[in-house]
Amino acid sequence: MSKTNRGNFFEDFSVGQVIRHATPRTVTTGDVSLYSALYGTRFAVQSADSFSQAVGYPRAPIDDLLVFHVVFGKTVPDISLNAVANLGYAGGRFLAPVYPGDTLTAVSEVIGLRENSNGQSGVVYVRSVGFNQDGVEVLDYVRWVMVRKADPSRP
Repeated sequence: MSKTNRGNFFEDFSVGQVIRHATPRTVTTGDVSLYSALYGTRFAVQSADSFSQAVGYPRAPIDDLLVFHVVFGKTVPDISLNAVANLGYAGGRFLAPVYPGDTLTAVSEVIGLRENSNGQSGVVYVRSVGFNQDGVEVLDYVRWVMVRKADPSRP
């Protein structure tokens, strides 16, 4: 059974492990429209091509939080599909603008592991990086997630 089909267990991870998340995602103008309709536009640079061009962008980039959600979503099957809890996020850096038509991929590295005192679960710490179709880093962040142990008797 593949890891994705059985869930994500603490024993599936090791410090230094690099996970190349399989499915890329092209962000469309439809995605941007739906996101804007649901959540509204927060910043002028993402709201209008004319404003964006006036400050040096070729056109309005995609809202940073939409970029985060797309990249985060790529990591879920391999890291937290059946997690007990997503515990936190830190160090989020938006490194390059993303535009409609860009295709995003994600790579994560396990940077820490800690077994919980109950012996039933543990916390996995990962740094995830999102890239566009040209290999340019567009986002990186750290998160930690609690997952079950497959074998609670194993340290």
